[in-house]
Amino acid sequence: MTGRSASVVLPPSLRVWLGLIAALAALVVVVLGVLYAGHSEPGTVDRWIIQPTADSVRPPWRNVALATDFLGEPVGAATLVVATVTGCLLLRRRRAVVLVVAGVCLTVGTTTLLKPLVGRTIHGDDNLSYPSGHTAFLTALALVVALLASGRLGLGRTAGTSLVLAAALVAGAAMGWAQVALGAHYPTDVLGGWCTALAVIPATAWLVDRMAGWLVDRMADAGRRERR
Repeated sequence: MTGRSASVVLPPSLRVWLGLIAALAALVVVVLGVLYAGHSEPGTVDRWIIQPTADSVRPPWRNVALATDFLGEPVGAATLVVATVTGCLLLRRRRAVVLVVAGVCLTVGTTTLLKPLVGRTIHGDDNLSYPSGHTAFLTALALVVALLASGRLGLGRTAGTSLVLAAALVAGAAMGWAQVALGAHYPTDVLGGWCTALAVIPATAWLVDRMAGWLVDRMADAGRRERR
């Protein structure tokens, strides 16, 4: 494995499959956004799932939901990002640092932009709900960590894709459950947030690798010209 291939944040063996998954996830986000645009009530899919009331989720599970929800709040999210960035710096993975920051910011930024466009609300007109930013954030961070682990461990296409999807599923399911249990989002809001992360992170990782490769090539060309 060359130095350049070892430093990539989107392992070559995963590019095709994750690209297809990202495209499908983006389609789901768009379709759900169109279906629930301007709605303020749970949809048919949401009604299939039990809708918790204010007192249906009680301690200790309510405490678990609140603790999970905190991970998506500004302080909790910042703590997770700083910890992840610190780990990348300790491993001397500068490209990974860029992916962590850019990937998380773009994912959360996408949900922030989509909410007023879709206009779906919960508990009043001021509470825009689609897609879930909390779910998107935790899923995005899990995807980034899984991508980096897959590359570092040298996993193949099947094992690497399985690891990435499993990490996304666990993180998305945990935060999604917390959001629905606390009444902050409809289940389809959670699905939209999960799919937003699945669409944004692989694309961001690909862009980070492309830009980093371009910069390396430019620096190499400049060095060759100086030696002439």
